[in-house]
This record gives sequence, C-alpha cells and structure tokens, in this order.
Amino acid sequence: MNELLARKEKKIGIIGLGYVGLPIALSFARKFSVIGFDINQSRIALMQKGIDPSNELDHHEFLGRDIQFTSSVEDLKSAHFFIVAVPTAVDDHHIPDLSALKRASETIGRVLKKGDYVVFESTVYPGCTEEDCLPIIESLSGLNVGIDFKLGYSPERINPGDKIHTIEKIVKVVAGCDEIALETIAQVYSSIVEAGIHRATSIKVAEAAKIIENTQRDLNIALMNELSLIFDKMGVNTYDVLAAAGTKWNFLRFSPGLVGGHCIGVDPYYLTYKAAKLGYASKIIAAGREINDGMGNYVAKKVIQHIIQHCQHVKAAKVLVMGATFKENVSDIRNSKVADVVKALEDYYLQVDVTDPYADSESLMAEYGFPLVKEITQVYDAVIITVPHKAYCLLDDVYFASITTVDGLVADIKGIYQHKIYTRTYWSL
Repeated sequence: MNELLARKEKKIGIIGLGYVGLPIALSFARKFSVIGFDINQSRIALMQKGIDPSNELDHHEFLGRDIQFTSSVEDLKSAHFFIVAVPTAVDDHHIPDLSALKRASETIGRVLKKGDYVVFESTVYPGCTEEDCLPIIESLSGLNVGIDFKLGYSPERINPGDKIHTIEKIVKVVAGCDEIALETIAQVYSSIVEAGIHRATSIKVAEAAKIIENTQRDLNIALMNELSLIFDKMGVNTYDVLAAAGTKWNFLRFSPGLVGGHCIGVDPYYLTYKAAKLGYASKIIAAGREINDGMGNYVAKKVIQHIIQHCQHVKAAKVLVMGATFKENVSDIRNSKVADVVKALEDYYLQVDVTDPYADSESLMAEYGFPLVKEITQVYDAVIITVPHKAYCLLDDVYFASITTVDGLVADIKGIYQHKIYTRTYWSL
C-alpha cells in the first residue's frame, strides 16, 4: 500500500477537514495524492481557494500540494487509504455524541473496496472504533475486516495555535487490526512524521492513550482550580504560591483557568461514560470535570460580589469581557467557557460587552447568543481578562484605569498582570 501511495497509483482520502483533518491532509499532500472530503460546501469552497476556514494555516501551506477538496462522496471512491478526522462532541448531558463519526463510517461503507485501509483519528472511548464504527462499515460495504480491508487507529495530536508541535514534530501513535495493518499504517504515517512512530499493541490501547492524555491535563488543571478556590478564602494569591512551589525540580507546572475547547473539556466525559457502561462510576475524573465546569460561574460570582459592594445601581453596572476563544491566540470558540461567564453575568441583568481580536462575532452570536463590540467606548465597573491573547499582554495599569471606574475591578483569570495593577482593585484565580 505504501509504495502504491508513494507512486500515486492510489490515493489517501481524508474525511473531515476541520482543525485536525486539514493539517493532516495538507501534510500528506506534500508526498501523496490526497482527496480532502468535508460535507460543509462553504468550507470546501474556501479551501479550494487556499484559505483555511479555521484561520490556523497560512495560504502558502496550500501551495504545491497534490490535493482535491470535495464534498462529493463519489470522489472518495478513487481513494484507498481513508483517514477519519471528524469531531466527537458531547451533548448537553455530557453523553458522547457519535453522530459525525457514524456518518463518516456510513460514507466509508459506501466507497470501501477490497484491499483498502481505514484509519480513525477522532478521539473516542476505548472500543469505539471496533464496536461502534466497524459494524457500520462492514454492513454497508459487505466486506469483512482483516480479510477484505484493514482497520486502524491513530489518535490526533493537533494543538490549535501551536506552530512548534506540528504533525511532523510529534511522535505518532498507530494501531492496526493485525500485524500487517499495523506495519502498513506505521509506514504511511512515517512518510510525513519526522519525530517517529509508536506502535500500540491494539486499537483499544491507542484509543485509551489518547483519552488519558487530555484527562490527565484536565485533572491537573482541576487541582489548580480547587487550590485557587481554597487560597482565595485564605487571602493568598495562587500564582504567588505556584511561583514559589515551582522552584522545586519535580513540581508540575499547571495553572488555574477556564477549561474549554474540543479536547480537555470534552474527552474525559468519553472515558467516564464508557466506565459507567461497564459498571464503574468514576470518582476522581468526574470530580475534576465538576470543578472545571464550574469555574465560569465562580468567576462571574466574584465579579458580581465586587459590583454589589461598590455600585449603587447594580443593574446599571457594565462589565467588559476581554477574550472569547477557548485559548490564547486562536480563533477557535468551540466549547468556550467564556460563554458561561457571560451568561452568569447577564443572569444578574448586567450589561456585558465582549471583545476579542481573534474570534468571529457572527459565529459567537450563532453559537452563544452574544456578539463582539467593535470598539471599547465605555467606562466599565469591571473588566475580566479571560484569555491571555498576546495583544492583551501588552496592556498596563494606565490602560485599565482609562476604561474602568475608580472603584472598578480588574479580574485577571490567568494572572498575566500580576503585581502590575495599582490603581484599581485586582483579582485573579
């Protein structure tokens, strides 16, 4: 398979061209012939013009690539090595939503041929690839795994906004339904991954490895958030404590904050869901999720307490939220916990303005029900800096004094203005 792909006698088909799929597709397209498939025709139209709808990749990264962008399933029939990179979300009750993954499996089932390979990259609970996706593929294709086609799993490790840890620079975990599949999949990925390949012993092991990467980070951040709740009651600044503790060589450097995005804030629920199906109720993981999911309301509560103490007319108070994306220096608003802060403030009938140099106002309105303000023209009773965008890191005490009342609060979630705010009340996690 690898030789046929290298000679471009066979093609790679990427299903799902979002934050994960598009970088993978363009990376493979440097050496192979690639078909990039997505059901969103407007996104396809942009990519055909060399534009990344997610604003992660520059135009030059599209140049010189052997790739066809399409929304036609018919075009996928000429591919022989399929990679699935569709989103895996949770619903309002934190139950895994596999609808996109199942639709992708149905698509593959309609175009799969004998000798083809199918590799899933979407983050799932252990067992999902073989228990939920495979039966769909076999049923619609009439083919049998291991005999007629090969199945594999290789967890994505895309980090939005990170220009250092790119696909080529991160060790790639791969797994296959048998030894032949494992070796072939490893060879294909090694063509573009410089950092090396790790061959997992099974598909379930590879799925589990991915899910615990994000669960581990979630729990470490949850610990920091809980510490910040405790230290706040003590009148101790969390970041001062972390700076002191961080002088020890083996202290793990995590910090408190809002935990959103499509990975850390979502993936642990896949693990707790599967555990519950097997009769085990998660304790530590579930507790971490509860703490992190509650931080938006906690931040809003601290701001509201300040406003009640210092504003005569609470309902007339104005709050500015700086930052709407789920992390710094990206346009990604998926599962942004900033929305929790805004909603909690609006529940108290406060006037809330939101600004962000990266986010799209229309997308925020459609997803969360609030737009961005084009300019900061008012004086606010509180300013909440939720995301440490690089443009915000240049601001100082003079700036915040100019946009806040004398009794105004500067709520600095990530502590980027530690010991730099003097003329206004300062608070951080």
